[in-house]
Amino acid sequence: MRLRPSSLSRSLLVGALALTTVLTSAQAPALAAPVRTGCFDPAVIGTVEEQRLDNGIAGGPSVPAEILARSGFDKHVEVFTNVLCNLPNRLAAQAAVRAQGEALWRAATHRAQHPQLAPALPPTDDRGLYWARISMALALRQWQPGFNLSTTDRAELIRTLEYSSRGITSTRFSPGVKKIVVTGFDPFTLDADIRIGNPSGASALSLDGQRWQLGGTTYEIQTVVFPVRYTDFDENMVENALAPHYRPGPQHADMVMTASQGRVGIFDLEVFNGRRRSVSSIGDNNNLWGGGTQSAPVVSPSMPPGPEWLTASLPTARMAQADVTPFRTRVNTSVLEIPAGQTVPVRQPLGPTPGSIASEGAGGGYLSNEVAYRNTLQRDLLDPLMPAGHLHVPVLQFDAANKTEITDPTYEANRDAIVRGVHSVLRTALG
Repeated sequence: MRLRPSSLSRSLLVGALALTTVLTSAQAPALAAPVRTGCFDPAVIGTVEEQRLDNGIAGGPSVPAEILARSGFDKHVEVFTNVLCNLPNRLAAQAAVRAQGEALWRAATHRAQHPQLAPALPPTDDRGLYWARISMALALRQWQPGFNLSTTDRAELIRTLEYSSRGITSTRFSPGVKKIVVTGFDPFTLDADIRIGNPSGASALSLDGQRWQLGGTTYEIQTVVFPVRYTDFDENMVENALAPHYRPGPQHADMVMTASQGRVGIFDLEVFNGRRRSVSSIGDNNNLWGGGTQSAPVVSPSMPPGPEWLTASLPTARMAQADVTPFRTRVNTSVLEIPAGQTVPVRQPLGPTPGSIASEGAGGGYLSNEVAYRNTLQRDLLDPLMPAGHLHVPVLQFDAANKTEITDPTYEANRDAIVRGVHSVLRTALG
């Protein structure tokens, strides 16, 4: 069943076409050229991540296409491709891609915070945003504009789409409020199950722009969703997103909490963040590996100078008292280290010992640990008194009997409970 466009989708379409008209008319000749309806080369191969757009289960229809249709984000992709085909020049393209990316982010956060009617997917479903962004990135890669576009120009447009559709360009706080930054992640391990979502991303969408009144204080929350890709981390996306909220000025935050999906059944408050990558069992969403192992962990080539270990400064003891039913919370101090003068990794349940090499932080040796380390390193470099740290949320699971459907009541209840738990942990942190 094809959904009718929501009012938000219709507004996006009208706004996008108006934007295209303005950008085009500024350069239009006396006799306008015919409107282009197709400007893409399907022979251009997308990234590994983009190639999953056609993936189904056991040779069935595309799961991403069904998620896009049932979340309404197929309309956003359609608008985006129409806009691309009628852009007059590179400057107009840069403005339009940023506007469309930010519109997609606003649509996703709006949807996450308002009821949806069946057969639409529930509001907290984060997968529509993910697959819409992937579709739009592929469109940019295959786009054949009516003007010269260099490889560098195209890469910059894709970067603009990434930053604008992840909330990075729109984390602007209002004056006179306590400012809270929360981040999440995209879905990952999609080769194991193309249907998967990420409850940390769902939680971020549900929180963006929220204002809470607690104890006579107004808190405003701004959120970002990061990619599960080593390349973006190597290009300092985390620092670009978070450093502005550590520097003095009107956008200086009062707390920064990163979040990701971690272990089954538990909210982990990660205490010690390690500097290095060590996961060799899975790749990122482009099937690239970090290059390290537990016995030979490596540092990202772009990592700023810093110590082997950093410590969270969130009020973890208080946060552990939050009601996260049916899950539980834990202040996690366990790390895997290579002790000073040794070569074999050792598990240390109470944290690292002096002079050790970081094999795994409390959050592991993957991008979850790395976002936590990069975050707390920015804290130490720019504002050492800032409360900052990382929350691992429980793993989001389908009903065990569901092997083919994109959703089920167990999956939806599981995700909603995790999102409620994140809200509870954050409220408890704010006292």
